[in-house]
Amino acid sequence: MKRNISTKLKHFWKLLGPGLITGASDDDPSGIATYSQAGAAFGLSTLWTGLLAFPLMAAIQQMCAKIGLVTSLGLTGALKKHYPRPVLYLMLLFSFPAIVMNIGADIAGMGAVGNLLFPSIDATFFSVFFTMLLLVLIIYLPYLKIAATLKYLCIVLLVYLIVPFMYDQDWGLIAKKTFIPTLEFNKEFVAILVGILGTTISPYLFFWQATMEVEEMKHKNHLVVNKRIINEMKQDVDFGMTFSGLVMYFIILTTGTVLYNGGVHQIDTVEQAAIALKPLAGNLAYLLFAIGVIGTGLLAIPVLSGALSYIITETFGWEQGLDKKFHEAKAFYVVIAISLVLGLSLNYIGISPIKALIYTAILYGMTAPVLIAIILHISNNKSIMGDYTNTLKANIFGFMALIIMSLASLVLLYLQFIDSN
Repeated sequence: MKRNISTKLKHFWKLLGPGLITGASDDDPSGIATYSQAGAAFGLSTLWTGLLAFPLMAAIQQMCAKIGLVTSLGLTGALKKHYPRPVLYLMLLFSFPAIVMNIGADIAGMGAVGNLLFPSIDATFFSVFFTMLLLVLIIYLPYLKIAATLKYLCIVLLVYLIVPFMYDQDWGLIAKKTFIPTLEFNKEFVAILVGILGTTISPYLFFWQATMEVEEMKHKNHLVVNKRIINEMKQDVDFGMTFSGLVMYFIILTTGTVLYNGGVHQIDTVEQAAIALKPLAGNLAYLLFAIGVIGTGLLAIPVLSGALSYIITETFGWEQGLDKKFHEAKAFYVVIAISLVLGLSLNYIGISPIKALIYTAILYGMTAPVLIAIILHISNNKSIMGDYTNTLKANIFGFMALIIMSLASLVLLYLQFIDSN
C-alpha cells in the first residue's frame, strides 16, 4: 500500500513541470509585496480574490500551454506567424519595461531581506550577489538542471502556508471574507485589485508557459501532441495555479490579520512586511517570511529574464533556448544578462523599487486584456489549433478573465481621471 502511494506520488511529481514552475514564480517578491500591501491596507477585504483568480489563471495558462504544444512555437512565434507585425512590436514595447521593472523590484526585495537576515552586510552587496549568482547559473546550467532546480525551489513557498497557523485566527470571519466579496469604489481599492489581478494573471507568464511546453516536448522526444499529453499538461497547470493561488491567499491572510489588526496599514516593501511581522507574530514568522522572499526571487527572476529573452529572440528570429550553450545562443543569453543588469541598476538611478512594483503590477493589469484577447483568438482558430481548439468551459473562463481585467483597468483609469480633475 505504502509503495503504491509512493509510486503514485513520484509519478505525479514527474508530471509536474512548466505549470508548477509558472505558478510558483507568479508569487515572486514583487507579488508578495502586492499581497502584503492588500492585507495591511484592507485587512481581509481582498481575500476573495484568491477564489476568483484561480480559474481565470488556470484557463489562460492552459491555453498558452496548448498553443505551445500544438504549434511547437512560443506565444511570440505564434503571434509572428499569424498576426500583423505591429501587434508583435506593440506587445514587445509594453513587455520589456514591465518585465525589467519586475526584475528590479525582485532584486531589491531580495537584497533588502538579505540585509535583514544579516544586518552587518549591506543590502547592495546582496542585490549584486544574487544578480551575479543567477546570471552564472542560467548561463552554465543546462535546461533540465534549471527546470529541476526551479521545481524544487517551489517547495520554499510552503513557508507561507505555515505562518497563519502560528497565532489565533477568527476562522468564521475568514470564511465570510473568502466567500462573500467586498468591494470599495475608490482609487486605492481598485488600484490594489488591478495590482492583484496584474500580479496573478501576468503577461510574462503567458509567454513563459508556451515556450516551456515547447522545450519539454523537445526533451521528452514527443513529436506529435495527443490527448494524453494535453491531459498531463492540464494536471500540471491546474496544480501550479492552485499552489500559486494558495500562497497568495495565505499571504493576504497573514498580513490582513497580523499587520492590519496590529495597526500596520502601510507596507511599501517586502522587508517592511517582514519587519512588521516580527513583534506581532514572533521571530519564526518573521524568519519564514524573509526566507520565502529570497527563495521566490531565485525562482522567479530566471523565469522573468528567460521569458523576456524568448520574446525578443523569437521576435527577431535569433537562436534561443535554455538548453543551448552560450556560444550557440549568444543573443539569447546577452538579453538575459542585460535584463538582469538593467533590473539591478534601477536601484541606483533613483527609481524606487516600490514604485517599480506598483507600476509593473498596474501595467500588467492594463496590458493583459489585449494579450488575453489574442490568446482567445488563437485558441479558437481551427487553422492554427486543429482539433485542439478551446472547449466551452475554457472559453467561458477565458472571456471572464478578459472582461474582469478590462473592467478593473477601465474603472481605475476613470477614478484616476476623476481624481486629477
